[in-house]
Amino acid sequence: MKKNYLISGGAGFIGSHLIESLLNKGGKVVCLDNFITGRAENIEKFKKNKDFTFIEHDIIKPIKIQEKFDYVLNLACPASPIDYRKFPVETLEVSSLGTKNMLEVAKANKARFFHTSTSEVYGDPLQHPQTESYWGHVNSYGERSCYDEAKRYAESMIYIYRHDYGVNTGMIRIFNTYGPQMKPFDGRVVSNFIRQALSGENITVYGKGDQTRSFCYISDQVDAQMKMIHSNLEGPINVGNPGEFTVLELAKKVIKLTGSKSQIVFDKLPKDDPTQRKPDITLAKKMLNWEPKVDLDQGLAKTIKWFENIGY
Repeated sequence: MKKNYLISGGAGFIGSHLIESLLNKGGKVVCLDNFITGRAENIEKFKKNKDFTFIEHDIIKPIKIQEKFDYVLNLACPASPIDYRKFPVETLEVSSLGTKNMLEVAKANKARFFHTSTSEVYGDPLQHPQTESYWGHVNSYGERSCYDEAKRYAESMIYIYRHDYGVNTGMIRIFNTYGPQMKPFDGRVVSNFIRQALSGENITVYGKGDQTRSFCYISDQVDAQMKMIHSNLEGPINVGNPGEFTVLELAKKVIKLTGSKSQIVFDKLPKDDPTQRKPDITLAKKMLNWEPKVDLDQGLAKTIKWFENIGY
């Protein structure tokens, strides 16, 4: 018998890849999205599938759907700096009111609830690499706080619904993820560099470029999410690639892989931008039997090809 999934934020970058995996595994999917940052083209190919249904809806408003769900997957939230700075109040609301509304659906359906949190809950970390037990170093009053604190609030809400109301919840913390279907102008470092390189523009590196990031290819990310969704694990569990690179190293890799003539230029480092970011994935290896398979060069090559196919 097919399992029924309700997914919020399904028209987003990661959400649309997850839908594809769920449908390929024989699931039935109802997708909710209000297109504030998601894109209709990301889910267009699913509309001919009889097991896919789309409902345009903002989850900060409660929703009642007659269909019974086995799984409720909460991926709705602006996630790039450009998006959450453009929609700061909406970002706060979707992670607070929206998360509560999706938890209520899971509670009413006695469904497994899955939530994508973020490495941003660690802020500009004083611990390196970051383990799930680290409480974080977050500025609650600043440009990034609408996202960081919204996600931390959502985690607290999920804890209450699990431990006080008995909802079967599972949560991961996503580290930088990239791949096809990223928005070219979403402000993320991978999409920025690839778009600039393919367009022959200067590649903008903030600060000295010595800040580090860990980049997880989308197929690895979705693989971990599928494992977590179909477990009864609580989490949080870090999901990311522990390979650590400076932003300057990334820029040079993109130039080499694209064959671009772009020059690297430097600009002022944004306020509260984390200086180091690397996941400790010990728990993911142990509990999910998961670790990433795609290295950065392989993933960048696939992502560059996708950008070229859409006209960059």
